[in-house]
Amino acid sequence: PTTISVETKTINNLVLGGQRVFEFELDGENETTVIKEVQWDTFGINIVHFDLMRIDPNKKITVDIRVELRGNSVGVQSGGVLDQHLRTVSIECLAANIPEVIKVRINELEIGDSLHASDLEIPEGVSLLTEGTEIVVQVKEPVEVSDEELEPTEAGAAQPEVIGEKKDEEADGEG
Repeated sequence: PTTISVETKTINNLVLGGQRVFEFELDGENETTVIKEVQWDTFGINIVHFDLMRIDPNKKITVDIRVELRGNSVGVQSGGVLDQHLRTVSIECLAANIPEVIKVRINELEIGDSLHASDLEIPEGVSLLTEGTEIVVQVKEPVEVSDEELEPTEAGAAQPEVIGEKKDEEADGEG
């Protein structure tokens, strides 16, 4: 591990511009690195810390990439519930080929439909390592609860305890 310091404006511009691979000189040697982790300030505006990982630009690496849903599902518009099971997928590729995000179009998903990892459009030169049978996103039938199921039980609905409120036994003992 080596500590480096970079101006906030410089690193923000690079990361926000989609830069994932960095080459720089360290102790007289050229290093190729990839972003391993980024930590943002409270407001998500500036990077306060980042970790880089040294890599060989000619060897494939394994990384997790964010899955981004695009569009409006027909099933959701007709009352279904969208359930995104996977927010990232694992891929293997050269550092120069790492996609920023895997986009998933959900416009055609009806209630009961789902998309699996094997359905994702993976860029050329990138191999999907996530199991193809894993569900990425699905549109479920909404669960309806009847009025009877919402009624309190015979014992009555439990009430939360109010801190500082005297219980009946305490109130009876005073006086």
